[in-house]
Amino acid sequence: MRGWVVAALLGGVLSGQGLPRDAAERFAALALKCAGQEYPNKLDHVMNGPGDVLGPRVLHPAFYGCFDWHSAVHGHWLMVRALRAHPDLARAVDLRRVLDAHLAPGPIAAELAYLGQPSRASFERTYGWAWLLKLAAELKTWDDPDARRWEAALRPLAEAFAERTKAFLPKQTYPIRTGVHPNSAYSLSLALDYAEAYGDAALAALIREKAMGWFARDRRAPLVWEPGGEDFLSPSLEEAALMARLMPARTFRPWLRSFLPDLVQGGPLAPAVVSDRTDPKIVHLDGLNLSRARCLHRLASALDPKDPARTHFRRLAEAHAQASLPHIASGSYEGEHWLGTFAVHLLEAQAADRGR
Repeated sequence: MRGWVVAALLGGVLSGQGLPRDAAERFAALALKCAGQEYPNKLDHVMNGPGDVLGPRVLHPAFYGCFDWHSAVHGHWLMVRALRAHPDLARAVDLRRVLDAHLAPGPIAAELAYLGQPSRASFERTYGWAWLLKLAAELKTWDDPDARRWEAALRPLAEAFAERTKAFLPKQTYPIRTGVHPNSAYSLSLALDYAEAYGDAALAALIREKAMGWFARDRRAPLVWEPGGEDFLSPSLEEAALMARLMPARTFRPWLRSFLPDLVQGGPLAPAVVSDRTDPKIVHLDGLNLSRARCLHRLASALDPKDPARTHFRRLAEAHAQASLPHIASGSYEGEHWLGTFAVHLLEAQAADRGR
C-alpha cells in the first residue's frame, strides 16, 4: 500500500490533478467491498417494540453495509466521487450496479419511512445527516445521466435531513466541540455543500448564523489538549476550516491569528501515533491525521501567499498525510470501512491548495 499512496501524494496530487486515478481505483474498491457487507454492524437503532428486532439490511436497504449507517453513506459518496473523477475506472460497472441498487426509489423510501418512526428524531444527528446531504450535493452537481437518476431517488431523504437540520440548529444553543461524530463545525461544513449545490438559501443563512454566533469570538483554541484518544477530527482545526469558508479574508486572517496564535507563529503539531490499527477506536487516529491535513491545506489556501504560516501549514499537512495515508488498506476492517473517504477529502483539499 505504501508505495502507491506516496506516489499519488507526491505525484499527481501535487501537480493539481485532484484525485489521482490510481487512488480513485483503490479507494473506490474499499468502498465497493464493504457496501454490501452487512456484518459486523453497529446499529444506531432505537427499538419501539419487538417488531423492530431486525437486521441492518431490512432496516436500511440503501445503507446497510460498511459497519454503520454513516460509513455506508459516505462510502457511497466515495464511489460517486471516484466515478465522477474517472468515469472509466476498472470497476465502473460494479460501482454503478451498486449505486443503481441502493440509490433507487424503493430502498430510499424505506430509509425515509424509518426516520418517521417514533424515537428516531436524533438518529445519526448530525454526522450522518451531514454526510447524506454531502452525497446528495455530489450527485446534484454531476452532469451524468445515472447521477441525475440517483439524485432524484435520493432527494426525498436529503430534503428530510435538510429540514431536520433547519429545525434542530435553532434549538442547539451550544456547539459540540468534540473530536468524534457530533462535532458541529464538521457537520456544518458538509451541510453547507448541500445548501450551495441546491441553492437552499435558508439553510446556508442558518449555517452562517450559527457558526458566527458560536465561533466568531473564539480565542486561543486549546490545541495543546488535542488529540483525544479516539479522535478522528480536530475540534480546533475543523472550526478554523469552517470559518475560512464563511469569513472574508480580511476578517478571517486576524481571527485565525488570535484563534491559533502558536500554530500561526510556526508552533509544532505532531501527527497522532496509531498504536493498534485493529482497534476500532484507536484507528480513529488515522482519520485524525487525514482530517487534520485536510484542514491545514484549507487554512493554507486562505492565507496570503507571502504569509510564512502558509508554508508551515503545508509542511504540517504533509507530515500528517504521510503518517496515515500508507495505512488505509491495512487489512483490518476497523479502518478500511471508512478511511478511504477521509483520504479522498484530503487529497482533493491538497490539490485545491496547490492549485492556488
